[in-house]
Amino acid sequence: MKKNDLILQTTTKVVTFIIIIFAIHLFFAGHYTPGGGFVGGLTTSAALVLLLLAFDIKTVSKVIPFDYKKVAASGLLLAILTGLGSFIFKVPFLTHTYSYFNLPLLGKTSLATVVLFDLGVYLVVVGVTMTIIQTIGESE
Repeated sequence: MKKNDLILQTTTKVVTFIIIIFAIHLFFAGHYTPGGGFVGGLTTSAALVLLLLAFDIKTVSKVIPFDYKKVAASGLLLAILTGLGSFIFKVPFLTHTYSYFNLPLLGKTSLATVVLFDLGVYLVVVGVTMTIIQTIGESE
């Protein structure tokens, strides 16, 4: 039986939000500096593990109702399709391109196809990591 850890649960709500924002930053910064889908996925998983430590698996599953095996599978499919998309344009496998667009509020912004591949990696990392953590947690 778990005690009512009010301080831990309250702090976790704030810290998890900060960690998720940092994970999003790492995800998007990965196209120009080290980071991207892998590190962003690990950081997101760390935030979710923190939620699991502060609350229990049932509570977190109600708030975040994802089957992490399906998340991993969809991420792998997205990464593979992104790589195969290069064959449509008759360029080597995993060749990516980018262009600049004028977006409202953001101005001139570079959009790259590598974002789709990184999103696939992100989903695979979160899906696999959380499946392992939940499997370990449920066995107790």
